[in-house]
Amino acid sequence: MQEILSNTFTPPHPLKTAVLFLVFNRPYTTKQVFEAIREAKPPRLYVAADGPRADNPAEAEKVKQVRRIATQVDWDCEVKTLFRDNNLGCKYAVSGSVDWFFENEEEGIILEDDCLPSQSFFWFCEELLDRYRNDMRIMIISGYNKQEMWNQDKYDYFFSNFGGIWGWASWRRAWNLYDLDMKELESFIENNYFEFLLGEKLGNIRKNQMINVIQNNVDTWDYQWGFARHLNSGLACVPSKNLVENIGLGPEATHTIAKSSRVMKKHEINLSTRPNAIVVPNQKYDILFHGNTSFFSRLINKALSYVQKKI
Repeated sequence: MQEILSNTFTPPHPLKTAVLFLVFNRPYTTKQVFEAIREAKPPRLYVAADGPRADNPAEAEKVKQVRRIATQVDWDCEVKTLFRDNNLGCKYAVSGSVDWFFENEEEGIILEDDCLPSQSFFWFCEELLDRYRNDMRIMIISGYNKQEMWNQDKYDYFFSNFGGIWGWASWRRAWNLYDLDMKELESFIENNYFEFLLGEKLGNIRKNQMINVIQNNVDTWDYQWGFARHLNSGLACVPSKNLVENIGLGPEATHTIAKSSRVMKKHEINLSTRPNAIVVPNQKYDILFHGNTSFFSRLINKALSYVQKKI
């Protein structure tokens, strides 16, 4: 992969892949992400928005503003919308929106309103969606590299048991394996499959995360998506350079409230990517994926999340 300036990218051809844009109540971040989508010009844009919360009267106007921003399409594009009247919460709103997307598309790209992609992200996803369309081992194409750079001189992408959902793509055939209730979780734990799949230390971390989601009824959808991949030994393709920057960390975020000590910058890559013949999860990356968040940072996140719920 040839090194190029981080702000330069020339699309190899017009984008052919549909995009799902998940929005809610943040006009500022929504506008930035929409501008990136507008520059890429997908031929089909799906916009899904949860409804305003009943206990937050001021939110309704923000929700309306966000919906206007996210549908200001001025290129040749088919637009479909799923706008909720009532608030479903992150768990049901997002999972239901992805269901809707894949009911209409065999494959596609998913972006949330705080995930600002580089332009090459769209074509990176499109290229790998095509390359691994019929490879059941691969379940997600991630645009987020938690280390920002990872062996970029050796390969253009690699495989992981974890795939960040800050900008991602997948297929209907993979999402069909998604189970919001994680009905197989108890059996998976009883048979020590987390440890078999991920190793003793990382397996225990992942198992405890899943148990916490179930026991505390956490309003989230993404751990269930991760479990679906574990249950089916599904891998993620991760770019050797981070392609998506999270611009929504802070007090308005749903889960990632405290800013981390390091924000991963987005980069551009050259296409086409070199096929990676070693379809084996990178264990060192996987360990760091869960190992570089400090206890203090996690504690602050939990505390601020608790305070925000009380406001």
